[in-house]
Amino acid sequence: MCWTEMFLRARRRMRSLISGLPCCFWFLLLFGAGGLVLFIHLEDLSEMVQLGPEGKLSDTTREVRGSNEGLKSPIPPMQFPAFEPVSPGPPSHDADSSQVTKRHRKLLKTNPVMRSQGKASFLPPSSSSDSSSSSSADPSSSQSSLETSRVLEARRRWVREVCTKYKTKIPQNITSKRLSRIFVEDKHKILYCEVPKAGCSNWKRVLMVLAGIANNVTGIKHNAVHHGNHIRQLDSYKREGIAYRLRNYTKVLFVREPLERLVSAYRDKFESPNNYYYPVFGRPIINRYRVNASKEALHTGSGVTFPEFMQYLLDVHKPVGMDIHWTSANHLCHPCLVDYDFIGKFETMGEEVNFVLHRIGAPANLTFPTFKDRNPSAERTSLKIMQRYFAQLNAADLQRVYDFYYMDYQMFNYSKPFHELY
Repeated sequence: MCWTEMFLRARRRMRSLISGLPCCFWFLLLFGAGGLVLFIHLEDLSEMVQLGPEGKLSDTTREVRGSNEGLKSPIPPMQFPAFEPVSPGPPSHDADSSQVTKRHRKLLKTNPVMRSQGKASFLPPSSSSDSSSSSSADPSSSQSSLETSRVLEARRRWVREVCTKYKTKIPQNITSKRLSRIFVEDKHKILYCEVPKAGCSNWKRVLMVLAGIANNVTGIKHNAVHHGNHIRQLDSYKREGIAYRLRNYTKVLFVREPLERLVSAYRDKFESPNNYYYPVFGRPIINRYRVNASKEALHTGSGVTFPEFMQYLLDVHKPVGMDIHWTSANHLCHPCLVDYDFIGKFETMGEEVNFVLHRIGAPANLTFPTFKDRNPSAERTSLKIMQRYFAQLNAADLQRVYDFYYMDYQMFNYSKPFHELY
């Protein structure tokens, strides 16, 4: 028998066998094949959810995994995103990360939501700016308390809007370094984020009195405030302790007009004798930016001029690192990661601090001190004084300094200090 005849007979037998199979067999076969295809497709989708555009774990997935491995109770994303404990150390101050491109600024200015929810719509009807309320008002007064409460809540909403607009430039996780400027007072359950040159020394005095470390604010010396280690910082707690306090404590932040704060820092650290800032910052600044510097200036580090200080601030390759006194409030306190209950301003500090103290149940006789911590005889840095210092810069450098603190201006809703800025 030839191979062709054998093949034809085999094919006829196969046809007769297949024709005898019931219809349900074919249905099951097709159903199984479809299920296999669907399973493969779902596997592909799972990989897309788990991985970001560059093959990295996505933020959503990382938060979900972090919640399964660490904290048991859910935490609002803005208040406490996935926490990544790291070894304690000084806060990271990346000068480049504080810069905002012209494109980002244009997006914010032209966004209809941000325009419709600007400063005027957030303030009480009787006021036109944050500083309109009298600083001598009684915080227990119902009308004053209501207006202050509305202003503070307006600032919180504004910060959330800005965080939403700039979310691609905001860190996604809270780390220990990002909590290193937050001070803890457990008795009254309060967290205060330190912004130097925005009333932080007197705020620490208040915390010491609240904690029972001192009887009154007037008797606490400068060294005890800043070098006594009387108040714990949030990053010194274990992960569970940090999470608990962020969830349950009153979180407070006070800020100041950025360029005014910068001039205040310069005057305090470089115009008055200083055993730390002269050698640590003054020497390298003079050595880098002063032409034909004298041996005395190079040795002592004294006499840094404001334009030299600005050259240092704007230099991508600084001869010495940043300092917390001129680091932006946004980088110190991370308001897009920590949902602060109160965002106060230095310009209206007396009324607003006393309002906060009243709300947390502080002793009735405890009020916020108004004295200057250092150089008490020197005039306080004001808008007028700030403008006098910046008159020493050309228009291009003035714009660069404004851009350096642009996020603080947007985050805390401060107006441009000079008309020529864009």
